[in-house]
Amino acid sequence: MLKDLLKEKNIILASGSPRRQQFFKDLGLDFIIQPKEVEEIYPDHLKAEEISDYLAVLKVDAFTEIKHNDILITSDTIVWHNGKALGKPKNLEEASKMIHSLSADTHEVITSVCFKTSKQVIVVHHTTKVEFKQLSEEEVEYYVNTYKPLDKAGAYGIQEWIGHIAITSIEGSYFNVMGLPTHLVYKTLIELAKM
Repeated sequence: MLKDLLKEKNIILASGSPRRQQFFKDLGLDFIIQPKEVEEIYPDHLKAEEISDYLAVLKVDAFTEIKHNDILITSDTIVWHNGKALGKPKNLEEASKMIHSLSADTHEVITSVCFKTSKQVIVVHHTTKVEFKQLSEEEVEYYVNTYKPLDKAGAYGIQEWIGHIAITSIEGSYFNVMGLPTHLVYKTLIELAKM
């Protein structure tokens, strides 16, 4: 359905994330993958969704040429906890600290998606609240050493083992925690197709 609406459009996903690429396939979209390396630095005064919005726009701004039928899409996910943004950990020790900090507490996963056409830039975001049980030292170490926490904001993937055993409550989009609020992407692309 969406594919037919967008048949005149050239959708460019500027993301190297295999999860986001799979979501676009699952939405039935024809798209090309064109990631660009961007240094993800943001001003200190930004908070919560302001950070992910800023970074999604920063990624889209790395592209200077947009043709009239292009829709360029970028995205950024952060974990917001205790007034602080948790991005991707630099090493396993940092990953372990991040997960320990999330233990027995609630955090927010915020994903922003930026859509750029030759005429406009649209930014949308979604926030999901996630509650973790109290995790033991052994559980954290097992996860960090068995899975790949370094490529994930907040050092965990909801779809992995830790999501099965640690998450006691979720309020908002599950797919958002995986890295893309698919319902918002779908809605925005339908709006863009009609323009």
